[in-house]
Amino acid sequence: MRVIIVDDEHLARALLREFLAAHQDIEIVAECANGFEAVKAIAELGPDVVFLDIQMPKLGGFEVVELAGAGPLGNTRYVFVTAYDQFALKAFEVRAIDYLLKPFGRERLAQALESVRSRAAPPAQAQMQAQALAQEAARRHGFLERILVRDGVRVHVVPSASIDWIEAQDDYVAISAGGKTHLKNGRMAELEQGLDPALFLRVHRSYIVNVGAIARIEAPTRDSWCAVLNDGKRIPVSRSGYARLKELMR
Repeated sequence: MRVIIVDDEHLARALLREFLAAHQDIEIVAECANGFEAVKAIAELGPDVVFLDIQMPKLGGFEVVELAGAGPLGNTRYVFVTAYDQFALKAFEVRAIDYLLKPFGRERLAQALESVRSRAAPPAQAQMQAQALAQEAARRHGFLERILVRDGVRVHVVPSASIDWIEAQDDYVAISAGGKTHLKNGRMAELEQGLDPALFLRVHRSYIVNVGAIARIEAPTRDSWCAVLNDGKRIPVSRSGYARLKELMR
């Protein structure tokens, strides 16, 4: 099995490397000290298993899973390695292969490897796992403070507060922030659930808008409205969206 180790602590990576060396069927193909390195390595190397810390600065373990998913070959699986136990139950509910709570010994790691060997997740299940983990992370941490957009092996971190509008485009969403537009795979409803409703409003079936970016509301016709943003962008507003805007902006 081809393995990637991801942990921001050098000693933690060294200990896991030492334990894994005792297993002849394991090949460590990369070690990553942060989540950004991990996403890039998973995309390029397509490992069978990622031993992944959860609490890391800038990009945490759940966010790595969201971005990397089942990897380029569709067979990457995840074993969480962390000093925190609050995500353990949910990780098992969404069928993470295993959850190693630091400090752990050689025997516990051997058990995790047996779980990996015997429970090869099909690609569809691995993708469902990635989405469920990302949703759980957002739920536990409150409203989204940032949105991650993968562009090849690069990752754009978009602060939620900088977003002006979001538009649904088939299986993608276009996110406009700071004068730039990013295209992210996903559904509008998923983002809507994660954003603070006091700041962001679904004004149309295809648009979410940052209320603070609205300069004015215009009515081109008697029964239609549009929101004109500070940068001049015009966003269509549905009848129900107009009612919600009026309520929110009172």
